[in-house]
Amino acid sequence: MAKRTAPVHKNDRLTLEIEDLTHEGNGVGKVDGYPLFIPYALPGEKVTVHVVKVNKNFGFAKLLEVIERSPHRVEPPCDVFYQCGGCQIQHMSYDMQLDMKRNQVKNVMRKIGHLDHVPVHPVIGMDDPWRYRNKVAVPVGEKNGELITGFYKMRSHDIIADMDTCVVQDEVNDRMVEAVRRIATNLGITAYDEKKDRGVLRHIMVRTGNETDETMIVLITRTDKLPHKDALIRELTETYPQIKSIVHNINDRRTNVILDRKNKVIWGEDYIYDTIGNIRFAISAQSFYQVNPKQTKKLYDKALEYANVGQQDIVIDAYCGIGTIALFLAQSAKKVYGVDVVPEAISDAKQNARLNHMDNAEFHVGQAEKVMPWWQSQGMKPDVIVVDPPRKGCDEALLQAMLTMQPKRIVYVSCNPSTLARDLRILEDGGYETKEVQPVDMFPQSMHVESVAWLEKKLSH
Repeated sequence: MAKRTAPVHKNDRLTLEIEDLTHEGNGVGKVDGYPLFIPYALPGEKVTVHVVKVNKNFGFAKLLEVIERSPHRVEPPCDVFYQCGGCQIQHMSYDMQLDMKRNQVKNVMRKIGHLDHVPVHPVIGMDDPWRYRNKVAVPVGEKNGELITGFYKMRSHDIIADMDTCVVQDEVNDRMVEAVRRIATNLGITAYDEKKDRGVLRHIMVRTGNETDETMIVLITRTDKLPHKDALIRELTETYPQIKSIVHNINDRRTNVILDRKNKVIWGEDYIYDTIGNIRFAISAQSFYQVNPKQTKKLYDKALEYANVGQQDIVIDAYCGIGTIALFLAQSAKKVYGVDVVPEAISDAKQNARLNHMDNAEFHVGQAEKVMPWWQSQGMKPDVIVVDPPRKGCDEALLQAMLTMQPKRIVYVSCNPSTLARDLRILEDGGYETKEVQPVDMFPQSMHVESVAWLEKKLSH
């Protein structure tokens, strides 16, 4: 049998019609059925491309010119959009972003989950899909004797030096990063050089309370000591009264991980506070807290509606984090049990329960797939189980534990449509019916989409 060869070659220059989009947001054009993936090209466009890579079954090309534009093509408001890897789809109208994300969820429901019968609703979007992120962590470098801050160029560790704003960040975060950079430069604090593993300041992280306007600054250094610490603190806090906390995080490892375990609060409080709905949260430097609180409220309201918790109901929240969903559920439930593998998250969850005077929420450290069978052996019978797993989805042992516990209802919050579809298939085969899926746009201008799925136990005949 003759070996199949691609009908295009590296460095070919071609004119193509764009037919589709990949789940990474790349345009798809075909040559004799052979797909080429083209970043920044949109369906319906006629484009000229330069082929940069050819594999057996597909290739990649660079967009050279748009000959016929899609009506959904817009001018990205960010000056460095085409260099930075942070956002992928600023060149696409917001309506098209929402349609594409819904189609992404529908496609995996069909292809991976074989759940063609499940309604996938239009994505809940934002009225203003900019300036929504309440947390930023930017690397620090040096150029011509001055500190520079900015995100890395795509697929590199080179900082985009002329980047003084980010259009998806809260403007306060931008101002704080700029202030730290300016003051640190004036004080002669050096930037970390990852190639030579020397220098001081690695990253600047800023967290802002969306509803409270409280700000935390985290300075991540390679060194145990932060030079000119007192002068830096004085200038920051005298100029910006919304700063409530300054934390020094020491990370002396040669690693891409931003925060290490060693935190010292060097000024102000251990926490800043924020509210989602009527629940107040204490947020530390290490806390996992949703970066888009406006959309988080919409996501949790939908999870709450699907959970339909009554006053006598026992609820389990697996992967509970700092207790965000659990505390929303505790407002209606008799008792909520949260479990998470991260000890610091459980410590935060317990504090958040106290902060909101909720004594019907109990939190445990451990792997949900091990803790839940133990709870069951102690006679616990949950009415509702809520899961919000990481991108890899639910552990198979956890899915089995849920099926063994037989709750009347399961609510699955997901940040990855593919693993959601895979896990829903397993739960369907185990006796549950997926009623509907509601996607929520938590990260406008990027390819990510969150979803909430509602499952009911099938009635046995």
